[in-house]
Amino acid sequence: MQIHIWFIYLIYVLHIYFIMDSIVDESLFSVHSFEGEAKGNTLLILAGVHGDEYEPILAANELIDVFRKGILKGKVVIVPIANQSAFDLDSRVGSDGLDLARVCPGDEKGSITERVGYRITELIKDADYLVDMHTGGKQLDIYPLAGYMLHADENVLMKQRAMAKAFGFPVIWGTDPTPNGRTLSVARDANIPAIYLEYGGGNSIRKEVIVAYVKGCLNVATSLGIINNGSEIISPKFHVEDYTPNGGHLQVKQPSPESGLFIPCVSNGNKISKGDIWGVVKNLETGFSVNSCADDDGIVLFIRNTAFVKKGDSLGGILPLKNN
Repeated sequence: MQIHIWFIYLIYVLHIYFIMDSIVDESLFSVHSFEGEAKGNTLLILAGVHGDEYEPILAANELIDVFRKGILKGKVVIVPIANQSAFDLDSRVGSDGLDLARVCPGDEKGSITERVGYRITELIKDADYLVDMHTGGKQLDIYPLAGYMLHADENVLMKQRAMAKAFGFPVIWGTDPTPNGRTLSVARDANIPAIYLEYGGGNSIRKEVIVAYVKGCLNVATSLGIINNGSEIISPKFHVEDYTPNGGHLQVKQPSPESGLFIPCVSNGNKISKGDIWGVVKNLETGFSVNSCADDDGIVLFIRNTAFVKKGDSLGGILPLKNN
């Protein structure tokens, strides 16, 4: 009789464990799912959409350990490396040369990145809220930013503002809602509140970025009633909403006037005025140096992280403060 009772207890424990940490490996990516006993919101957390953005991946793994200990209600779904193909190449794009953040909703029978986009889209549509964590990759160093697409539905927009505020980053930025191919555009079309995060970048690991991402995600989960494990939320320094077309596309800002080596003259988070010197590009063939000047008033939102540049490459970007 005692053996029978212990066997039933073992089955029960295993059942609870697999409900709490259900791992699905579909060769495209792994999904970690955690459920509380009570019904509630489903929060999807993505990392590794670009394979050269490391701190979000490490933060996602720390979050898996935290949520494995249990949640109050609802569900948390974490994908620590969404773009395994790009991660294996240490690259922004996958082995098919495609950017996962440009191909959503993907194609079930397409190339590797398109198939990942299709599966990510399914997960987004099954969620109630989306958090997508990024860095500037190898090329950009970004001031801590919580962003969202401006949404026609005021209820969705208010929820996105609340999520961004809960994350606790110094900059909140709502931008043009029209770009497609993104995880956020999938969420937009499904009326699912969604934010993306940008912080840091480069070719090494910065512990402060990991800590900030873990803290922010726990704050969002707490604000949604999923857990009670958040920290004090600091009000943002800047909250800007701007409908300028392609305003949130970082890779096209402050284009380099010349090819050569870029020497920055600005620091992230500092205020800047239109016409101030952003940096210097030295052409080693001609020996001439060309100044790059700020094209707007605002704060320095991000700076190019690699010295070698070609003409037209982004040297960084400004968060305009005209309406702040």
